[in-house]
Amino acid sequence: MKNFFLKSIALLILLVFSSNLTASEGGGQSNSEEKNVNIGELIGHHTSDSHDYIIEIPFFHYTLHLPVILWTDKGLSVFSSGKFQGDNEGKVVVTDKKGNRFVKIHEVIYYADKVKDTHHPNVFDFDSRPLDFSFTRNALAILFVFILLIVIIHFTRKAYNNPHKLPRGIAGFIEPVILFIRDEIAIPNIGPKKYEKYMPYLLSVFFFILLSNLIGLIPFAPFGHNITGNIMVTFVLALFTFILTTIGGNKHYWKHIFNPPVPYILKPIMVVVEVLGMFIKPFALMVRLFANMFAGHTSLISLVALIFIFGSVLVAPVSGLFYVFISFIKILVVFLQAYIFTILSALFIGLAVEEHEEHEHRTA
Repeated sequence: MKNFFLKSIALLILLVFSSNLTASEGGGQSNSEEKNVNIGELIGHHTSDSHDYIIEIPFFHYTLHLPVILWTDKGLSVFSSGKFQGDNEGKVVVTDKKGNRFVKIHEVIYYADKVKDTHHPNVFDFDSRPLDFSFTRNALAILFVFILLIVIIHFTRKAYNNPHKLPRGIAGFIEPVILFIRDEIAIPNIGPKKYEKYMPYLLSVFFFILLSNLIGLIPFAPFGHNITGNIMVTFVLALFTFILTTIGGNKHYWKHIFNPPVPYILKPIMVVVEVLGMFIKPFALMVRLFANMFAGHTSLISLVALIFIFGSVLVAPVSGLFYVFISFIKILVVFLQAYIFTILSALFIGLAVEEHEEHEHRTA
């Protein structure tokens, strides 16, 4: 329980500070008063990160301005995102106490003197923008998921205080899931001797992805966040798998990479292939989770946007039926993506830590 908690906190810290390193060029809050709805902008706004947390529920609207934390050429700069006054097109210039001047364009903060009216800097041009460690909407959503996870773990653990009673409620759901991950994912892929070492990570990543995806299906605050639809979040998750695989790799694993069992004439080629495979596998993990969740979120928003595209409420019943249908499919996808990421992580780790005798026994 202690290891699970500590590793979960470490995962939280990395996810929070990585979720805002890049931003979508199509996102951002619009101040446009036009009657026609820009569908692309609408989708971009709901799938991108933001420095403001907007709470929108029936008969209530509130914007929570989150702290902007920047590392500039003159050192650390901290101020409220409210100073941008909701501008996302680089029109409002914010000057901090050290004399730095900033503008915000599509949720990316740049130095004001590096931005021209006819040309905006590239999002990866870090000479034109400070390092952004702001506590953004996605970071707040990640914190919410971890708090929710800790509460669930607490009540699950509490259900086992009385050994004479069977666990009920949330514990009755969590226990078979944990046993499934142990018996059907960890032991078969990592092995009965070494699986316990990696169970805290597998449980953490499974429940984090599951809860993140589930809250993304609820279309009102504090839910509705497309956390795993942020590629930097999935990058950190895949990075954890890569680190565990690399550190845990035994001599047979590294021998297979740098001295593959092929004819000598093919060894130079296969070594390059095997080394590339070390990075391709976590890259595939990152892209698979990101693409599936981003596409699912976009498809739901697009169905709602059909009402505005056709400009008629007569489309609403059809759009609503398709929305409900796709939502049920997404519930299945939510569980499936958490399962796939976890089982592939266990598989990659297992290939790195298994002994040569175990590998021969499995292949036989």
